[in-house]
Amino acid sequence: MAMPYVAVASSSMAATAAFRCSALPYLPPRLSASSNHFSGFRRFSSLEVRASSSEETSLNTEELFIDLKAKSDALENKSTVLLYGGRAIVPVWLSSVVVGAVNSVPLLPKIMELVGLGYTAQFVYRYLLFKTNRQELATDIEALKKKFAFTSTNPKGS
Repeated sequence: MAMPYVAVASSSMAATAAFRCSALPYLPPRLSASSNHFSGFRRFSSLEVRASSSEETSLNTEELFIDLKAKSDALENKSTVLLYGGRAIVPVWLSSVVVGAVNSVPLLPKIMELVGLGYTAQFVYRYLLFKTNRQELATDIEALKKKFAFTSTNPKGS
């Protein structure tokens, strides 16, 4: 039973060898992806990054939890904060659903991408290309900051 299989394999090798006699040069087989993938890292061995086990970190989680607990204890009306938080999550979820629906329609995502590119080009031409327009944009941003941000001169925002 193994004999016919060998005969078939040898005849297929002969066919492959006959096919290689064409005008195209013979290329050696590719190396495996794993050995080829890591060969590039050998050149940059001096750029290794290692984790350290030092006691000092930039973010102390215990301190963070203590601060959060103190702020939550200072809140008078916790149910209102939870209600506002829940009301903020619903529009994010709804917009995710809408974007998913728009993305499933053929050709519509590409049209939206073109609209976004066009708007970006218009914004760059209108506000970023010339110095006077950049100054106008800066004054508009400062006006919005004054309108929405609480400053030390106007603590109540009105």
